[in-house]
Amino acid sequence: MFHTSRAIIVEGKYDQIRLSALTDALILTTDGFGIFSDKEKQRFIKKTAREKGLMIITDSDAAGFRIRHFIENIAGCADIINVFIPDVYGKERRKTQASKEGKIGVEGMDTRALEEALRRSGAFEESAASQADAITYTDLYEAGLSGTENSAEKRRAFLRHIALPERLTGATLLKALNAFLTKRDFLNALQEFNS
Repeated sequence: MFHTSRAIIVEGKYDQIRLSALTDALILTTDGFGIFSDKEKQRFIKKTAREKGLMIITDSDAAGFRIRHFIENIAGCADIINVFIPDVYGKERRKTQASKEGKIGVEGMDTRALEEALRRSGAFEESAASQADAITYTDLYEAGLSGTENSAEKRRAFLRHIALPERLTGATLLKALNAFLTKRDFLNALQEFNS
């Protein structure tokens, strides 16, 4: 399992699912060209780039490069590592026909080729940091941010309070919290939020 403290930006949810099998990093999606109009996501990417650093992994077609350049522009002078996958022609299993340029994207890339692209980036650390002090689902439940009555409303308000996008949910929420806060910071922010 590859580990990095940087956030990884990919185009879509299937790319996110594919990479989550290879790394424990926070993986954010652009929702394809949706990033061009989603101001909240743009602000979050800019904040993430500034505070954590980014790795951008998009498809090797023209659309992927357009999205990559847009992210680089909104991130400004932040610490960015570009990861490039090779041009492989074919059709992804999930799709009924090949892409416009006939290239396979991140989601359909051979595991070995994808691992090699990640390894070549040089951004991955040897092993994951200790998870003993990580924020857990139990912490979210006990704080009333997940799985309880009105937890969605409370979670959105808390995320606004700590300047993270209010739409974060599930595994992405937990990874984002752990990427930006220590458990102690989380507990302090909760106390401040609840007072």
